[in-house]
Formats: sequence, structure tokens, C-alpha cells
Amino acid sequence: MPDQLAPPSPATRLHDRYRGPVPGGEANWSPIIDSLLQHRSVRAYLPDPLSPGTTETLVAAAQSAATSSNLQTWSVVAVQDPARKARLAKLASNQKHIEQAPLFLLWIADLSRATRHGIAHGRPLASVDYIETFLIAVIDAAIASQNAVVAAESLGLGTVYIGAIRNQPVEVAAELGLPAGATAVFGLCVGHPDPAHPAAVKPRLPQAAVLHHERYDATDEPAHIAEYDAHLQSFQIEQVMKPQGWSDLVLARMAGLEGMTGRHALRDALHALGFPLR
Repeated sequence: MPDQLAPPSPATRLHDRYRGPVPGGEANWSPIIDSLLQHRSVRAYLPDPLSPGTTETLVAAAQSAATSSNLQTWSVVAVQDPARKARLAKLASNQKHIEQAPLFLLWIADLSRATRHGIAHGRPLASVDYIETFLIAVIDAAIASQNAVVAAESLGLGTVYIGAIRNQPVEVAAELGLPAGATAVFGLCVGHPDPAHPAAVKPRLPQAAVLHHERYDATDEPAHIAEYDAHLQSFQIEQVMKPQGWSDLVLARMAGLEGMTGRHALRDALHALGFPLR
């Protein structure tokens, strides 16, 4: 029987993520940490359907996440119908992997459930009109979805978040039949990765750029960003992509409104969807 290859070491996993060592990073390790460091965005999927019960398992993992004051101010819409996925893909900048993935999850900041509950009990809920409560719903949805991602990857599935679902939130709400006080904050493709188009682990900013001890300190930030620019461009060349450092990416994406692809009008759209945002 041939010897099985030893799994990559923690040092290798950390190097893949940072393109360099992380002092002390190997001291605490587990299979879950190993899986987390292998995360990558998958944008090519096999047509194979998911096994029965997969959606329910992912939602169980999502509902096991923390939720502010146990308010549970999120919902999720599971979309598998090809025609509906195609319409949602069109609303999200024509991202074809939305159509390709067998499952597309829409994560909903949902204050409508609490509002209905208050009305049913004759207790209108004044706090649902405020930005803080909307933030709770968005944060709850994000935390829950990340649990689902970790669960999906543990099953050998691939995922990619779709922020472009916010490009046209009113139209997305209509497609999903969302009530007032509910909006899709992002989507999530789930499926079997296509081995013909493997995704790679993308390097991140050095920890020194994001980890601050006791007080925020950006003294050496330019050097850390320059280091990351070099690592990211090296990764892009390896992946046969146009090299673009993080510095240029941030400027191109955030300097003007065109990079927001319609999301600069999000506040007006949220008002129309039943979020006063006081």
C-alpha cells in the first residue's frame, strides 16, 4: 500500500496565507484552524447537485452562530431554480458562477419578523427604525453566513460571497418576495469546486498591518502595504492574472462612485424597503 502524503504543516498553511512566516502562529493549531487557513473563493463549479439535506445542515451551522441578544434578526433564502438564479445573476453584474452553483443562498437582514411579532402582540417596536438595529441584523447575517461557509468547506464544498447582490436591492427584494423590513445583504454560491479551474489561497495583508496591541498604531503601515503589494502581485502572476497591488486596488475601487456599481444609492433603496435608518 503506497504511503500517504503527510498533510501540509501549520508553517506551510501560514506561509500560503501570508507569503511569509508568522512568529508564534504554529503554537496553537487544530483541524478547524487548518481548514480556515485553506479558505479560497470558488468561482467555478461542477453541475453535480448537492446531497440531500445539505442546505438544512448549513443553516443549522449558521443558526449555531452568535446572535445579538438572541434576537436572530436574519433569514436566508435558498435558491436552486435555474431561471431565478439567472435573474439574480443579471442583477448582480452578470456573475455566471451564480448560475453555475447548484445552491445560491441569499442572506437577509430581517427586521420584518420582529415587527410582525410586535404587531401581533399589540406592541409596536420603535427601535427597529434605527441604524443600530439594522446593523445588528447585518452583523448577525454575516456571522451566521460565515458559520455556513466553514461548514460547507468541511464537507468539501466551495463557496464565494456575492456582494453585488446589493447593486439593485429593490429588484432583488421583489425577486425573492421579501416583505418590508427585509433586504438581501449578500449572496453565497455553494457547490462542488470544478477541479479543472482550481482556486488558490490568496495572500492577505501582513498581520502587522491589522493587529494592534493595546492601542492603534499605523506608524509602519506604508512598509507593510508595500510588502503586501509585492506578495499580491506575485500571486496574481502565478494565477495568470493582471498584476495589481493592493495599493492600486484600493484606489481604483474606492476613489470614485463608479466602483460602487449602484450601491451609492443604497440608503434610498433601504428606505424604500422599509428601513427608516434613524
